[in-house]
Amino acid sequence: MSEWLVSLEGTEAGRQLATVLALSAAVLHALFGALQKGRHDPWMSRGAIDVFAFLIALPLALFVVPWPEPHMWPIFVGVFVIHQGYKLSQAWCYSRGAYTVVYPVVRGTGPLFTVIGAYLIFGERFTLVQWGGVGVLLAGIYGLALYNLRNIVADRERLPLALWLAVLTGCFVALYTTYDAYGIRATADPFTFVVWFFLLDAWFMPLIVAVRWRHDRTPLDLGLAVRGATGAVIGFLSFGSVMLATRLDKVGEAAVLRETSVVFAALIGWLFLGETVGPKRTALMVLIAAGAVLVESGG
Repeated sequence: MSEWLVSLEGTEAGRQLATVLALSAAVLHALFGALQKGRHDPWMSRGAIDVFAFLIALPLALFVVPWPEPHMWPIFVGVFVIHQGYKLSQAWCYSRGAYTVVYPVVRGTGPLFTVIGAYLIFGERFTLVQWGGVGVLLAGIYGLALYNLRNIVADRERLPLALWLAVLTGCFVALYTTYDAYGIRATADPFTFVVWFFLLDAWFMPLIVAVRWRHDRTPLDLGLAVRGATGAVIGFLSFGSVMLATRLDKVGEAAVLRETSVVFAALIGWLFLGETVGPKRTALMVLIAAGAVLVESGG
């Protein structure tokens, strides 16, 4: 399968598959975010997810995919550092702000800087139509965050810090998207990067969570284990999808399409977290979708 995927790089079929993968990552990432922000403490949820991610990755890394080439190990060190910063800022953010407020800010900050990074590192260029699409998408995302901010009533005193943490987390999203795209293009087998990423990345947060648990003694239950196992599978599929998309086609386009996850996150918040979706929020979500269409069709 690896050889087939690599053969699609730079082709129209590869571009179409990259679009499908990026949109799939959007749906999966919204589910992943909701899992971490749901009934359990975000720190505990993240720790449980990473435990199961490590357990899934271990046999795949040792017995299924090729081992990384020697030049990949310094790249994985950078990947590890960036992703731990992202996870820490995300957990702090989710523990201080309403999901429908902070999530759009995180996802809206990421694509703009990713597009700029893709231009600087990979020489990718957007057309005027695509830049217009980025503007429309960001207007919808930040508009959604502002609307939710105006209408939220709980924990308002904690929201300013939560919003700054959301911006910081979005910067980490842009950084890891660009850097990971560089990493997956540096190895012969793209699945090697995905699997070894999880193996090397997933051990740190459980240690942090274990230290917190010894202090807080948060009750552990079967639901947390189910959430962790489900999140690990979704994380594999979501991250793998967007990384393969960045290998097959433009990094910037994949990043922008993935941020339609905000639409799916709002729907999840409405359906499962008891958060309301009215006509104004619906219009903003349509704006996000329209921006994504412009980015994809304007290339």
